[in-house]
Amino acid sequence: MFHRLRVAEVIAETPDAHSLVLTVPPGLTEEFTYRPGQYLTVKVGDVARCYSLSSSPHTDTDLKITVKRVRDGHASNWICDHVRPGATLDLLPPAGEFTPASLDDDLLLLAGGSGITPVMGIIKSVLAHGRGRLALVYANRDEHSVIFAAELAALQRAHPGRLTVTHWLDSERGAPDEAGLATILSQDTDKEAYVCGPEPFVVMSRKALRKAGVPEERVRVERFEIDQVETRNATAVVEIDGQTHRLPWPAGQRLLDVIIAAGLNPPFSCRQGHCGSCALRLLSGEVDLVHNEVLEQEDFDEGYILACQAVARSETVSVTYY
Repeated sequence: MFHRLRVAEVIAETPDAHSLVLTVPPGLTEEFTYRPGQYLTVKVGDVARCYSLSSSPHTDTDLKITVKRVRDGHASNWICDHVRPGATLDLLPPAGEFTPASLDDDLLLLAGGSGITPVMGIIKSVLAHGRGRLALVYANRDEHSVIFAAELAALQRAHPGRLTVTHWLDSERGAPDEAGLATILSQDTDKEAYVCGPEPFVVMSRKALRKAGVPEERVRVERFEIDQVETRNATAVVEIDGQTHRLPWPAGQRLLDVIIAAGLNPPFSCRQGHCGSCALRLLSGEVDLVHNEVLEQEDFDEGYILACQAVARSETVSVTYY
C-alpha cells in the first residue's frame, strides 16, 4: 500500500543528482522502519520506481533517497526537474536485502555513480553503530560527478582507522577495468563485498573480485535496472501449497515480496536473480524480470520466471509453484 510523505528538503548533490529528505508522519513510523541499504518505491504517474535510501536509521531522523538523472529515465528526470520542498510523494514502505547481516562485519564496498546511495547508508550505520572496518572503491566520470564527496571526506577524517575511500575517476584512469580494480581490491579480500551500480560496473566488479580471490558467496549485488522497467498495480493469482491466492501486487514491488507479505512460504535464497531457488511458472499475464543470471531461453519457453525479480506488466498475473 502506498503512503503519502512530505518532502522536507531537496539537496543538489551534483548537477545530475538530488537527495530528497522525507518526513514520516507519526502514525507511519513503524511501517517505515528500515535497515541500511534498503530502498523505497516511489509512484510517479502510472509508473513506480525504486530508489535506495542514502540515510541511516542509526544517524538520521528523516528518510533520504538520492535520485540521479538517467537517459530516458521518466521518473528520475521528472523528480529532479519538478520535486521541491513541501511536495508530497506516494511511497511504499522500505524493502530490499542489500543490507549487512551485522554492523560489526568488515566490508569491501564497490559503488559506481549513484550506486553510492545504499552504500552511504551502510557506511554511516557501521561507523555509528558497529565495529566493522570499511574499504570503499567509488567510480565516477569525473570529480564533479562524485555524490556525497564532502560527506565521505568528513567521515574518512573522523574514522581514519575504520574507513578508507579510493576514488576511480574515468577522466583520470579511463573506465574501470578488471586488472586495475583487482589490484585495488587485493588488499581487502578478507572482507564481505557489496557491489552497487549500473550493470557494466557490476559485471566488471564481479570479475575483478574473482580475480582478486574473493569467493562468489561473499559478494552481494544491487542493480539499478528497475528505472528502465515499466510497472503497474496488478493482481497476482498464486498457486502454492495446494491453495490459490489472489494478492494485490503494487507497482514496483517484486513478486516474491508480495507473496511473503501475504504470509505465504515460497522458496527463495539469494533474492538477486542468480540462484534460481525462487523459480516458478507463469500461467498467464505479463511480467518483466529486473535481473536474471540463471534462466535460459528453454526455461522461458517452459514458462519459468524468477519471483524475486518479477514486476507486473499486466493487470492480472497467474503463477504456480507446481
